[in-house]
Amino acid sequence: MIILTVCFAYPINWVVENLRHRYLEGVEDPLVDQATVLAALVGAQMATQTFDPRMLARAFEDAYGRKFYAQIYRYVKHDIDMRVYITDRDGMLLFDSRHIDPPGTDYSKWRDVALTLAGQYGARATQVDEKVSDSSVLYVAAPIQVNGEIAGVLTVAKPSSAINAFIRDARPRIFKVGLLSLAAAVFLSLLVSAWIARPIKRLIRYADDIRQGRRVMLPPLGRTEVGELGAAFERMREALEGKKYAEQYVQKLTHEIKSPLSAIRGAAELLKEDMPAAQRQRFLTNIRQETGRIQNLIDRMLALSAIEGMKNLQRIESLSAAALIRKVVEEKKVVLDQKKITIHINGEDTVKVRGDHFLLHQALSNLLQNAIDFSVQGSEIDIETDQNGQYLYFSVSDSGPGVPDYAREKVFDKFFSLQRPDGGRKSTGLGLNFVREVALLHAGDIRLENRATAGTRAVLSLPL
Repeated sequence: MIILTVCFAYPINWVVENLRHRYLEGVEDPLVDQATVLAALVGAQMATQTFDPRMLARAFEDAYGRKFYAQIYRYVKHDIDMRVYITDRDGMLLFDSRHIDPPGTDYSKWRDVALTLAGQYGARATQVDEKVSDSSVLYVAAPIQVNGEIAGVLTVAKPSSAINAFIRDARPRIFKVGLLSLAAAVFLSLLVSAWIARPIKRLIRYADDIRQGRRVMLPPLGRTEVGELGAAFERMREALEGKKYAEQYVQKLTHEIKSPLSAIRGAAELLKEDMPAAQRQRFLTNIRQETGRIQNLIDRMLALSAIEGMKNLQRIESLSAAALIRKVVEEKKVVLDQKKITIHINGEDTVKVRGDHFLLHQALSNLLQNAIDFSVQGSEIDIETDQNGQYLYFSVSDSGPGVPDYAREKVFDKFFSLQRPDGGRKSTGLGLNFVREVALLHAGDIRLENRATAGTRAVLSLPL
């Protein structure tokens, strides 16, 4: 709320502070026109030697004496507050409509006169009373030309009192509009919070209830990405019901999704505040990314659960080992190109293996993805097939940092994952566990070992 108020207070204050400058610009423009027209009239009289300051003075005295009622929007004007004075080519005063200074007074030092005599645009703003901040007068000058030469200067002056009246009238309305905008922003932020944060809190409570072994129904989450996430979570829960290890699964899953859920909730809370559009888009992108992270975790859990529930393979077919490898490599081509990783494939094209096509394809894909994740830019990955006795061995070797000693016994555990060498986020920790389940389902085995030079070798063995 404080951030939101500050974000609104600054631009409103900026508008109010700059309002005076905008009004001055609006007043200066017609003063330029007035000074130019009057200078042209005086110049024409000087050219014919008919210029009479006394006649001009009588005209201004008559105008100053008139009273009128002019309502300019919310401002009412009763008299003329304009002043006009004329100097010769040396800057000596010839005429002053307000009789502030006598004729012959030297005005050549004033900025409006000096600049105009020099052939430039002359204007100035002078404060009459230093103790009064809004007592300034705006002066705009125009050259009096006779036969193409500057014969003098005519200046039109207007006090800022009318401008100050406009500003005093506009300031409270600006603040009023600003406060209404602030209230609207707070209201919309609360709506966004209710739309995003509340379903997330319900989902977190739902996950906590399941973790504690309670039988609860999926709460209403709306037709949003959070709702889709909740539906996927519910499908996963139903798939795990009736299994002895359901509680263990949910506890681990709840632990894993709390971090992204907390990130989503934090981003949603920040969305209550007013912020630039680019920053708001970044938080929304974070919410989508964390939602995708949870969705990926749940999808992998469902796939793993389906395998663990199998007692034997449902579909067994004869598969080309080389074709399986080529297909997996082709699917990873984009990420391989991004990291500029070179793939070397070695093995006989005629080797066949019996098993479930989908499961073996996914297992090899997980092994290759794991090797890619732990490979640095511009490195190489070797994929080999080797037939030895009654077994076929698929090996995927990278040149990454290898497996630490403490992690060798844990790499196939659910949710165990190591930090990537490029600083990337950890994986779900289910990829290698999935490979192990596929290997066991095919009466095979999987092992991970460090290479003698550098990197890691994953070897999947399957019976022929």
